[in-house]
Amino acid sequence: MARYFDVHPDDPQPRLISQVGDILRDGGLVAYPTDSCYALGAQLGNKDALDRIKTIRQLDDKHHFTLVCKDFAQLGQFVMMGNDVFRAIKAVTPGGYTFILPATKEVPRRMMHAKKKTVGVRIPDNAVVQALLAELGEPLLSSTLLLPDEPEPMIQGWEIKEVLDHVLDGVVDAGDCGAEPTTVIDFSSGSPEVVRRGMGDPSPFE
Repeated sequence: MARYFDVHPDDPQPRLISQVGDILRDGGLVAYPTDSCYALGAQLGNKDALDRIKTIRQLDDKHHFTLVCKDFAQLGQFVMMGNDVFRAIKAVTPGGYTFILPATKEVPRRMMHAKKKTVGVRIPDNAVVQALLAELGEPLLSSTLLLPDEPEPMIQGWEIKEVLDHVLDGVVDAGDCGAEPTTVIDFSSGSPEVVRRGMGDPSPFE
């Protein structure tokens, strides 16, 4: 049964954030809000949680998992990018974008795309996630909370608790954060390719 945390969206309570951090450090899987819909999150390197996300979302090895990072310095530890890519990403973060880039050795192999050795990274503009990332001191392994055969991600914390109570360890409810996922930009070939149009304006990468 998942623990339920009613967190203030703009001024998250440190005591609750600490408790969510404890669940993650203990190997748990949580649902949490971002600046573009809810996501499933776990501690980096948590193989069991990775498998649980794959089961919940019915994902295959072609799926790009995302490392949700606190800031650009943290992001730079986990992906490789040249100066042009660095500048292009820095100009639009934090915000509603996910970038696919070649992974460094800091990323567990099971998190990478099986063939391309790439990983998704993003820096969200959301107070709850930023507080959680500060608590953990490392990125969150993350995947959009989009259930199989559903057209849109789940957007209400109480509904997530109701539907996924038996498969999650925690639900962080900070209210409705919208149903629009991030815009995904693939830089794995060196030049940008818009893979998914979402919250972030894709025009700088077209």
